[in-house]
Amino acid sequence: MLKSVPKTDSATDATEASLPSGETAKSERDALKLEVIARKGSEAEAKAPSPPAAAPITQAPAKTTKKGGGLKKLVLSCVLLAAIGGGAWYGHHWWVDGRFLVTTDDAYVSADMAIMTPKVTGYVASVPVVENQTVKAGQPIVEIDPGDYALALRSAEAKIDTQSATIERIRAERAAADEAVAEAQANKVAAEAAQAQADLDLQRAQSLVRSGAGAQAPLDSARSAQAEANAKVAGTNAAIASARAQGTVLDAQIKEAEATGRELAVDRDVAARNLSFTTLRAPYDGVIGNLAVQPGDLVSSSRRLAAIVPLDKVFVDANFKETQVHEIVAGEKARIEVDALPGVEVSGTVVSISPASGSVFSLLPADNATGNFTKIVQRVPVRIAIDPADAHSGKLRPGLSVTVSVDQRTAPGAAATTAAAE
Repeated sequence: MLKSVPKTDSATDATEASLPSGETAKSERDALKLEVIARKGSEAEAKAPSPPAAAPITQAPAKTTKKGGGLKKLVLSCVLLAAIGGGAWYGHHWWVDGRFLVTTDDAYVSADMAIMTPKVTGYVASVPVVENQTVKAGQPIVEIDPGDYALALRSAEAKIDTQSATIERIRAERAAADEAVAEAQANKVAAEAAQAQADLDLQRAQSLVRSGAGAQAPLDSARSAQAEANAKVAGTNAAIASARAQGTVLDAQIKEAEATGRELAVDRDVAARNLSFTTLRAPYDGVIGNLAVQPGDLVSSSRRLAAIVPLDKVFVDANFKETQVHEIVAGEKARIEVDALPGVEVSGTVVSISPASGSVFSLLPADNATGNFTKIVQRVPVRIAIDPADAHSGKLRPGLSVTVSVDQRTAPGAAATTAAAE
């Protein structure tokens, strides 16, 4: 636009230069100037911004700023009131309830689970349960092929039968030894009678020889008969002693055989026990988990087959800071909030406090006697029993995260102490 103005002025000058002289020429020049001025004004109006369009733009921001400022004040007022109300509610809640609670979120649901492992080696015959199945105490979980163990039991029983027969034979021999003793004693009586007769015959023969009425030969025969009778008596005594010694030996053999029989009975019991171990049964009611066995697997005592979780006997292990433990005693009530059950509060009771912090029982306990030292707040496990009504619901599963709040007002004797203080 700036470039068009000089162009117009030069045209005006050229027009004025071309006009005739005189008053008429002057009038014509004035007319031409007015025409040029009017043309320049129309061009300027056409190129200049429209005033009506600019007016709304300057007025609208003023109204919007006024409305926005009022809304901002309203929002800030509401926020301030909400903060004051929340702070008042929190302060009241802390004064009435919160200051008596010892809380931690480092807590988890736990249970004493049974890990099923076989005691004997063998091939799995059947698995009559499935993952996550509820089982009762004594219900079969895994069955191992019992063939080898049944044969071992039969062999042990057969050995016991053989040993029993051996004991019976020895007892019969012992009875025969008693009869031999009795026979030897009878023979001794006969020998003693013959000995007495031989003594009498010898005395008669000696009397006859001294009186001269008898010969020497009968005396010699009587002496021989007496010696023979004495030998027979000695022989019967030896036979009696031998029979009695045989009885003593047989008594010892009987005791030895009976002891062997007891050993064989133990072997039989071991075989029967091993046979019973071929069927793994649930030790108590629970739910099957981590089932890792299939029919046909070769299992041994080092393999984990399944786990049984007693959901009705769960508890909570809460790891409180060492600065909180002095406020906790056994018997206090606890409120338990389970992350998996929003809005549900479970009741519990403090059962015991660990004798040491968790780091002491770790595989590699910390040794702060060497090197640089950075103090770390220790955690002490606290065992909390869950009320039976909540435990039997079956909704609490080991491993779930919970938040535990122990109420100090429920400690044993706390009510009496409070009443005495009042």
